[in-house]
Amino acid sequence: MAPSPENTLILDTTKGKVVIELLPELAPNHVARIKELASSGFYDGIVFHRVIDGFMAQVGCPHGTGTGGSDLPDLKQEFNAEPHVRGICSMARTQNPNSANSQFFICFSDARFLDKQYTVWGRVIEGMENVDKLKRGEPVRDPDSIVTARVGA
Repeated sequence: MAPSPENTLILDTTKGKVVIELLPELAPNHVARIKELASSGFYDGIVFHRVIDGFMAQVGCPHGTGTGGSDLPDLKQEFNAEPHVRGICSMARTQNPNSANSQFFICFSDARFLDKQYTVWGRVIEGMENVDKLKRGEPVRDPDSIVTARVGA
């Protein structure tokens, strides 16, 4: 069954469209934040600054370096039992578990060592082949980006 439009995030990237099912039952505050930032245009033009082959692609820093977030306050963790497997979307954070803000990552493959330590808030349901095409690097030279991010509703 397809998710409702209000629980669908559509990323138009430089590699193609990626559709993410939002999971508010797992992380209601994180989903609300992602929707708020996407609706405000925050993610438009933001680069995938950290893309590690076989691990994950990270995005959401307004500086393109992994050092920043939005002007909104950091979120309290909403760790859950959803496993970090291929296509899972989870929030990036510092060593402080309550430091997630705007940066998130999409898993290329199993990363179960992150389970219950990072907040899972969504899963890719279409376009994972486009995530697979993102340029790799730490940092990425001439990185790919989110052209536009919008909620389906």
